[in-house]
Amino acid sequence: METIAERLKSVQTTIKQSTLEAHRAPNSVKLLAVSKTKPVSDIVQAYEVGQRLFGENYVQEGIEKIQELQKLDDIEWHFIGPLQSNKTRVVATHFDWVQSVDRLKIAQRLNDQCPADKELYICIQVNIDDDPNKAGIKSAELNDFVDAIAKMPNLLLRGLMTIPKGQQTPEQQQNSFRKMADLFNALKTTSPNIDTLSMGMSGDMEQAVNNDSTMIRVGTAIFGKRNQTKESNAT
Repeated sequence: METIAERLKSVQTTIKQSTLEAHRAPNSVKLLAVSKTKPVSDIVQAYEVGQRLFGENYVQEGIEKIQELQKLDDIEWHFIGPLQSNKTRVVATHFDWVQSVDRLKIAQRLNDQCPADKELYICIQVNIDDDPNKAGIKSAELNDFVDAIAKMPNLLLRGLMTIPKGQQTPEQQQNSFRKMADLFNALKTTSPNIDTLSMGMSGDMEQAVNNDSTMIRVGTAIFGKRNQTKESNAT
């Protein structure tokens, strides 16, 4: 059985090779290790071989891990799950990034509840396929959403995140990724600090890299099959 270190190296190699094949600059794609439902010991194993970006989907679980690992102060913690308004204060306090901002109400609460000495990095989640089973704003809403966030001084918009519709054909997947890349590249021309397109997971890393993704979110391919969790997916 492969170790976490071996699986992590394999994922990094896939990303590196995909980056070369896409004729992109070396190190232009970051790896976010999605550690939801996994124990702190798994995160430590990944950390010990150099991984520093970790993503969590569940508020309480994520905060417990952040607190337990607070001595590892160079970890960058990303919240990537659905966020209820009653959890915005603790997320703004403990996480470095929130990638799943899909409502102005949530953005405003994160801004208002962000600690005074902190700037919270965010991505706007886009429902690129208008899938009723996925969170995110519609593509047509993006410009107004960006303008509203620009008025929130404690938030720094870094880019876009998406979870494309599942069970797509290769052509449909390519179309979804390409539409996101177009939105991202257009946004970079009009908004400062835009450098992140969080797109692609364990099963579609290569395609995502080929379509300008700058951050791949990988859980299963690093940590193995997810454990069951009692925490609601809506937290």
